[in-house]
Amino acid sequence: MLALAIALPARAERIKDLAQVAGVRGNPLVGYGLVVGLDGSGDRTSQTQFTVQSLKSMLDQLGVTIPPGVNPQLKNVAAVAISAELPAFAKPGQTIDVTVSSIGNAGSLRGGMLLMAPLKGADGQVYAIAQGSLVVSGFGAAGKDGSKISVNATNTGRIPNGAIVERAVGGGTGAGVVTLNLNQSDFTTAARIVSAIDAAFGPGHARALDGVTIEIDPPAGDRVGFLARLESLDVSPGAAAAKVIVNSRTGTVVMGGQVTVLPAAVSHGSLTVSVTETALVSQPNALAGGDTAVVGQSTIQATQSGGRMFKLEGGTSLDAIVRAVNAVGAAPGDIVAILEALKRAGALRAELEII
Repeated sequence: MLALAIALPARAERIKDLAQVAGVRGNPLVGYGLVVGLDGSGDRTSQTQFTVQSLKSMLDQLGVTIPPGVNPQLKNVAAVAISAELPAFAKPGQTIDVTVSSIGNAGSLRGGMLLMAPLKGADGQVYAIAQGSLVVSGFGAAGKDGSKISVNATNTGRIPNGAIVERAVGGGTGAGVVTLNLNQSDFTTAARIVSAIDAAFGPGHARALDGVTIEIDPPAGDRVGFLARLESLDVSPGAAAAKVIVNSRTGTVVMGGQVTVLPAAVSHGSLTVSVTETALVSQPNALAGGDTAVVGQSTIQATQSGGRMFKLEGGTSLDAIVRAVNAVGAAPGDIVAILEALKRAGALRAELEII
């Protein structure tokens, strides 16, 4: 019985999944380069002059001079933007993945190779050097008559371990107070994390400054070992706020488990208007001077369907709401209208967010 009493809650999560240590973060990198070796699917240089300028600059650095006024007509070269993320504590010599995307009018980057390109951070310093062969997951084919077919995007690719770190980013956990930042602001979760830390390391070690920030006085000793124990602690997070998310473009509706509805009766019908165009041929008489013509005839029909009323009991749960709406066969667009009406009537006990 004692073992059951001290068992962790079923919804317990690690602090590692709920928060992150301040100062431990990645840094975005961006660069510009050239992809070569394409099978005729590169930039059309008559429209992308910057590709030619980049190629001339690169060849000039390699000792190859192109005479002034000469613009090579390229088909196998594409100008690309390169993006990557420098992980926390990355050291020179380590490798990171990079994403390469066409910024010109290249048809495909399949089979191409990125030439050496520097990757810079927000401060303008070079932190990595990228180079390597692209892996393109998309596929495309085109015929001479202009017809084509494509699967996924062929003008974006990845280079696994395609950049070498050249400069380390300063910072880290440092010394002194350790600060935790919750991924989502919640006072209940913050208070429970403080309680879990005090239970594991002794009272008075942690304090919550607000719904996001928690300061911790680490015990003397191995700081890395302390952080390893800290992020492995299990905490039962607070229940999420009652919220309904509606995507008005796709009709997608997502309701949280805390959503409830006060007693309400709902009746919703669908009005369908159909317009049918019929082509008729007007044929003049044999001796008439008119011409044969095709005229259109429109038929408009309106139908009213649905209109059944269903009742939502007080304190209705999420399961009951879903069953009631499905019982009347409401479409996604109808569900959006019903939820908006319930919110306006004050019966929907949740925040309605439309995206």
